[in-house]
Amino acid sequence: MEKPTPSKDQSIFLAYQRDELTEHHIYARLARTVRSPENRAILERIATDELRHSRYWESLTGQKVSPDWLQVWFYTFVGRILGITFAVKLMERGEKGAQDNYARLEGIVPDIGAIAQDEKKHEEALLAMLDEERLRYTGSIVLGLNDALVELTGALAGLTFALQNTRLIAMTGAITGIAAALSMAASEYLSTRAEGGEREPTRAAFYTGLAYIFTVLSLIFPYLVFKNYILCLASTLVVAVLIIAFFNYYISVARDLPFRQRFLEMAGLSLAVAAISFGIGILMRTVFGVEV
Repeated sequence: MEKPTPSKDQSIFLAYQRDELTEHHIYARLARTVRSPENRAILERIATDELRHSRYWESLTGQKVSPDWLQVWFYTFVGRILGITFAVKLMERGEKGAQDNYARLEGIVPDIGAIAQDEKKHEEALLAMLDEERLRYTGSIVLGLNDALVELTGALAGLTFALQNTRLIAMTGAITGIAAALSMAASEYLSTRAEGGEREPTRAAFYTGLAYIFTVLSLIFPYLVFKNYILCLASTLVVAVLIIAFFNYYISVARDLPFRQRFLEMAGLSLAVAAISFGIGILMRTVFGVEV
């Protein structure tokens, strides 16, 4: 088959060439951050395949391209901060689109079927290899986040109207939250040890406590910045929804789970508890006649 010459085809092929070269650099860099020799070998093999694909497109375009260094930096950074699993799953979502585009070129571009098959094998290899510690302890993180979001959002909502003093609310919330975090971590330690599974009780307790304390600090932060207690409560609710959105997006990508239903369920529960607690705060202030 003759090399395609139309400018439209050329621009498409150059885009594919750059994408494959970019992914080569991403996988190569991610491979250097993986401890497991087996997983590192898989990522290095995928990086090699992506480079071969890029050179194939180069043979059609006859031009050199540079990788998208912004994407290389972004996915490498995401892999270091949020884990290899999340980074490669997020990137592979884009590769699924590439597989569909390659399928449309069947019969037009030689050897495109082999490239599409490679991309499918990459996805299967990644699914088989990814078993990160932070994902094994997702249950502990969910426990810490969910419990802190529901309990502390509700507590802060109640305290907001009952006390109406931002510093006092922040102090009370911090004491309540940190004490609850230590209690939850201890409970998770005992629960995990009783289960006797693959998870280590100490690590499970650490992830639960860390998630809880992170959530506590995030939720009380507005009370340390603003003076208006209603603005503080509104900001805290926004922070809570953002935490819920981010975490559920992370899980939906890393574990291929639906995002919308899980997000709405968790956000609805937290906001409902906050609304009820706010009402209780109004009632308690009236009943006890507290003025701060």
